[in-house]
Amino acid sequence: MGLGSVDQLGANFSGLTVARELAQNARQCLARGVDPIDERSKARAEKAAAIPVPTFEQLAAEYFRARDGSWSARVVANWQGTLRDYCKPIHKLPVNLIDTDHVLSCLNPIWKTKTATGQRVQNRIERILGFATVRKFRQGDNPARWRGHLDHLLANPSKITKTTNHAALDFREMPAFMAELRARKPIAGTLALEFLILTAARTDEVLKATWSEIDLDAKTWTVPGERMKMRKEHVVPLSPRALEVLKAARAINPKGEHIFCGYGGRNLSSHSLLALIQRRMKRSDVTTHGFRATFKTWAGEETNFPRDVVEMCLAHQVGNAVEQAYQRGKLIEKRRKVLEHFANYCSKSPVADGRVVAFKRR
Repeated sequence: MGLGSVDQLGANFSGLTVARELAQNARQCLARGVDPIDERSKARAEKAAAIPVPTFEQLAAEYFRARDGSWSARVVANWQGTLRDYCKPIHKLPVNLIDTDHVLSCLNPIWKTKTATGQRVQNRIERILGFATVRKFRQGDNPARWRGHLDHLLANPSKITKTTNHAALDFREMPAFMAELRARKPIAGTLALEFLILTAARTDEVLKATWSEIDLDAKTWTVPGERMKMRKEHVVPLSPRALEVLKAARAINPKGEHIFCGYGGRNLSSHSLLALIQRRMKRSDVTTHGFRATFKTWAGEETNFPRDVVEMCLAHQVGNAVEQAYQRGKLIEKRRKVLEHFANYCSKSPVADGRVVAFKRR
């Protein structure tokens, strides 16, 4: 029977004294006909049992606290929403009692109808139960693991997932669409949508933009990393028309922190831009995110700009890890030319095949 290392028992002679006492206790157990190894295991089990096992909900909260500082508030909110909406069957269960059937009770209702969400739920349950094992609240295999376990019980996601792209405007319709947009009253929503189109930015990046991110002298907009998909700061060169949009937005809201504000100084929601496009402009076939595809298709079909420059306009990673390590420039001026060219294209007279394109009205 091992008693532990001298370092664990104490330095110098004190460690030997402790070892003699432990050895004597073990001999006394043997004299009574009791296996001292069994006694030690029993004492450890009683000590572990004295520590209450947290529920899945409680351990998830601890998991978030462990990542404080490395995860943004947005990521934490996304996790919390997923676990709140789809893990109700295991919320109040102690983590050491959760088995495969419990995990399946969370996944089965959404696996075939919301497959991408189901994959996220499976991954997040697996990670939290893995955290439970590290914290010694669980033992044995993880019941939420995919490979070699759930992959035998659930359909392969690649076989049942229906991939749909964001509905996008045909780039040839852009001049007519932009003309109709500019014909509307210049309020926060219409200006935000035009700015989004001209910068090829994502919706959240635009709607949460602040004046402190704008450098009018350099004619750039710097989006902080926490608002970017790749978590890296992104500098957007601004075309003359984009600067005019900013000027109009400042005239509407001269003292606000955010560039595009709704009533009461609050940020516009993504639904407000979608409502502008699909309800008021009657374009149910177009989405805000789809304008990024419109921009990329235009650049590929109508220009000779290098693909890497166009991808950087979209804040996409270019090349593999080695290429990224060597390509550290932001290509600001090259990207500025692309976006200025696109702004000029958007401002063209809306004609096609020698005839005026009819605007869609109510």
